Amino acid sequence: MGDDPSAGGKATSVLISSTFAFTVCFAVWMMFAVLGIPIKRQLGLNETEFGLLAAMPVLTGSLVRVPLGIWTDRYGGRIVLFVLMLSTVPAIWLMSYATAYWQFLVLALFVGLAGGSFSVGTPYVARWFPRQRQGFAMGVFGAGNSGSALTKFVAPSLIVAAGGSWTIVPKVYAAAMLVTALLFWCFSASRPEHRVQSTSGIADQLRMLRDPRVWRYCQYYSVVFGGYVGLALWMTQYYIGEYGFDMKHAALLAACFSLPGGVLRALGGWISDRYGAYRTTWWVMWLCWVAFFLLSYPQTRFTIATVGGPQTFHIGLDATLFTALLFTVGIAMAIGKASVFKFISDEFGDRIGAVSGIVGLAGGLGGFVLPILFGLLLDLTGIRSSAFMLLYGTVCVALVFMHFSFRPERAERDLRALETRSA
Repeated sequence: MGDDPSAGGKATSVLISSTFAFTVCFAVWMMFAVLGIPIKRQLGLNETEFGLLAAMPVLTGSLVRVPLGIWTDRYGGRIVLFVLMLSTVPAIWLMSYATAYWQFLVLALFVGLAGGSFSVGTPYVARWFPRQRQGFAMGVFGAGNSGSALTKFVAPSLIVAAGGSWTIVPKVYAAAMLVTALLFWCFSASRPEHRVQSTSGIADQLRMLRDPRVWRYCQYYSVVFGGYVGLALWMTQYYIGEYGFDMKHAALLAACFSLPGGVLRALGGWISDRYGAYRTTWWVMWLCWVAFFLLSYPQTRFTIATVGGPQTFHIGLDATLFTALLFTVGIAMAIGKASVFKFISDEFGDRIGAVSGIVGLAGGLGGFVLPILFGLLLDLTGIRSSAFMLLYGTVCVALVFMHFSFRPERAERDLRALETRSA
């Protein structure tokens, strides 16, 4: 941050305004987690069609992350984020006038631009802080993921206040996005030295995909962020179908996953700064592996023949235990999202924007595909917990991949440590 005595105050203002802006963007990006439920009833959608509707904003929010990350390097995060937020306002407002399924899908693509705010804000915020505090700073910014929980609190209340009409939600969200963009511009700042002076295009920067480390972090992030987005979009519907809650109570319980999954990302940044990105990510994956194994077990009733006659037993998670496990997964994913980006800030300090855009794309595409697969599996099997069976498999792959990817590096570190002790 140089010798500018005002830089510390500007950095704090940038962090606060950017985090607030990202929270609102994420709330808009996840709006179909609640809004999709009355639309599903209105249009008579099946589970797969609902999954596609819920995931559609995630698609564009993911695809724009690479160019947005590069533009942030080149032009600065302040102007890119401001223009991005303004560009989503018309589509959000028009959502309240849509009547056909295809109209919702098309407008959802434009609403999804709000999801690209992450790959703008991450490098923008990180460059205002010294390297030893970048993990924490990016974690605080990433806490804007709690916008997913915010939409679960706000949207059902708006629908109830409007007498059950869902059209109030897009109108309020459009106004909120406009006000947020203006507030962000007033309280943020920019510094010319934060821009990466590069004449390379997208194709040149995408050559970084030749680096196996980038693929490694894409895979991890598709689990911790993609899984978070997929579950955040799916859990309100899950509670309604599995446990029979109404939409308001289902959204409140779903927020028990979304809220820690967003707010505690700052904790993940601090832990990653203190204990290292590898160790933090490794334990996050193991915790998710155990939790998803338990969450995968479907509600089961079986009868066995005993000497006293047939006996029927029931095995399954009640709503309380289910929510507790989901809360645990939310904490783990919050920490994991921060630890993956700590890897990036450590190893790609001069290209954070471009690399975070690529990794964010992978995570976002995971969040796009998962709700569709959740719906498809439910339509095919009729088992709601099949969503967690799928996530359990993805974490298994991540653990195996992580073990073999880092094994040569661990061996090299152990050898250096042995040589140091011998000397």
